[in-house]
Parts: sequence; C-alpha cells; structure tokens
Amino acid sequence: MGNLCSCFSPKTPVKTKKPAKSLQGNSQTGPNSSNRWTRIRSTRKDTHDAMIHEQALAAAILFRQHQQQNGSDSGSFPFDRSVSLRYPNGSGSKKTQLPRSSSSRARSLTDPLLQPHQLANRDIKLDDLETNHLVLVHGGGFGAWCWYKTIALLEEDGFKVTAIDLAGSGIHSFDTNGITSLSQYVKPLTDFLEKLAEGEKTILVGHDFGGACISYAMELFPLKVSKAIFVAAAMLTNGQSTLDMFSQKVGSSDLMQHAQIFVYANGNNHPPTAINLDKSLLRDLLFNQSPSKDVALASVSMRPIPFAPVLEKLSLSDFKYGTVRRFYIETSEDNAIPITLQESMINSSPPEKVFRLKGADHSPFFSKPQALHKLLVEISKIPST
Repeated sequence: MGNLCSCFSPKTPVKTKKPAKSLQGNSQTGPNSSNRWTRIRSTRKDTHDAMIHEQALAAAILFRQHQQQNGSDSGSFPFDRSVSLRYPNGSGSKKTQLPRSSSSRARSLTDPLLQPHQLANRDIKLDDLETNHLVLVHGGGFGAWCWYKTIALLEEDGFKVTAIDLAGSGIHSFDTNGITSLSQYVKPLTDFLEKLAEGEKTILVGHDFGGACISYAMELFPLKVSKAIFVAAAMLTNGQSTLDMFSQKVGSSDLMQHAQIFVYANGNNHPPTAINLDKSLLRDLLFNQSPSKDVALASVSMRPIPFAPVLEKLSLSDFKYGTVRRFYIETSEDNAIPITLQESMINSSPPEKVFRLKGADHSPFFSKPQALHKLLVEISKIPST
C-alpha cells in the first residue's frame, strides 16, 4: 500500500515430440563399437555414485541436526541467511551458519533453507515468555487469510494465534465504501482487545496499513500489548496520517500510481470511498518474490481499501503508545513500501530493534514464511529490560 493516494483524480472505473538425438561416438560395428557402450556405462556409474554421495551427505547433515536437537552437541541453531538483525543490542560475533542443502538443484526464491519440522525454534519454552499469544493484523486490501502459513507455523510451536479481519476485509461482511473512520475500520481489533481478561497480554503484529491499526490499538490498550511488531508496515508518529507518511517519499512509485483504482461510491463530485488495486499489477507490486499459488489466492481474496482511514491523523501519546515495546521487520525487495521509506519511518520513530528479511517482497508471509516465523518467535523471546 506504499505511496497510496498519491493523486486523487478519478481514474477509469473497472467494471509434437522432438526426435531423439543420436548417441555421439563411433557408429561402426565391431570391436570399436564397444568403446561407446563402455563410455555410456561409465557415465551412468558416475551419476549413480554421485547420487549415493549426495544422499549420504544429506543423511549426515540430518543426523548432525538430530544430535544437536537432542542435546548430544552443545550450541543452538542460529538464524538462516535470509534473516539478519540490524542495530543489535549486544555482541556482533559471527555464529556458525545453518548447513546448506545437499541438493544440487537451485534453491527456490520463495524461502527455504529448512522444512518446518527442522526449524530452529523447536526448543521454545512457552512458560518463560511474557505472552505466547500473537494477534496478526493484515494490511490494506488483505484479510486474515494472508497469514495462513504464519498461523500454521506458530501453532506448530505451541503459540496461541488470532488473525483479525478488519472491517470490510476478508470475510467481514461490512461494505468497505461505508467505512468513514479509522476507529470503525479497526473495531474488530479493538473489540477483541477489550474483551481480553484483565492482565492478559498479547503481541500485536501489523503488516502494511495494519501498522497504523495496531498503533491505534496500542494507544487505547497499552496494558494489553506486550510487544508490537511492524512488518513492512506504516509506523506513524503523533499527528501523522498514513497518507502523510507515504507522501514524504521522494520520487513517487509509478507502479503504485498505475495500480490504484479509486472508487467513488458517492459520486465523482465527492472524495473517493475506497481504493482497488489492479489485479494485473498485483504480482509486481506486492508479490514479486512470492509463489504463484499465493498470488492466485490473493487475486481472488483481496478487497478494496477504505479511503477515509488512510487520511486520518493518529493521536499517539508517550505515556500510552510510547510505553509499548516496538520492533520493525524490513523487507528488502519491497515494491510497495520501498526499503528507503521503511528506513525513513524507522529514523523518525526508532523502535527497540530492527530486523531485515533478505529477499522478501511486500508480503513476507508468502515469500519468506519460515524466516518471518523465526523472527516472530525470536522477538517473542526477547525478555523485558
């Protein structure tokens, strides 16, 4: 949703097998022909030997991991290379990296060093955490559906997870064009927090425009929020709107401008009521590193973004919003909220720590689900200062 609403002028509304190659070599019969078959048998044997060697190497790596996970070896798994901590509070000593895959195949861009059952977070002691309840808040146009990978990974580790559909989003039935304020848009989240038992805390995770939404909730319920994690999200300052923040970007995003389709449900003589995104540009804008199946899911699930909440300026105080610990996760390959804009928000209102997901697009829950999961768990484990 980067640089949303950079211009308000109305746009046009959207209503035969190949022949087998002959074997190269001596085509003559007789003694010389046996050389060709010897070479073929030798090649096949070399390939077979290489496969056995590769399988043995993979087995050795898995056995080594099994030893480490069961206490046979000291030390713990570090993050994989797709995750790096920036501005850390502590030593910067370099740790041993996770083992590389033994496969000779090129690794997929969509994540992944290890399978879910091999993740480094298997030794989590949930009783030691201030809270193990994460509340996931989607960005503009998205819904709770976008977190499906994150929900599965967190629940496998024993976390309690709640994914919210904001008003007019996901399966929430409200008409997006009828949303006239941020409080109305965020009501499903604030209602949820209000009903929590006294003393119960959560970790709020906001993506994209969801960053402004969790900020609003932090101001209302600071005692119910242990930590706030902004994932490629709008992290605003007091008196700032999401539009203000995006307008500060030097050099507007042509891709975003082309993708925006303003909806004028009240007529062209009135302000827009919502913003649609051109589905033909979704991949380049939001999912440039994500799997095709997730892009397909988004193309049939995304809904319009309500316009009024984007314009609303937040009122954030030091003694409420300012008391909640904040963390930011940057996405390095983001075409919607470019890394330069993310850095600008961080510099304007520095969080406690900043992490970066290398190779992640604007939707890391699709493009880097395991790496994102690791960071969420790692942040949840950071003790109180």
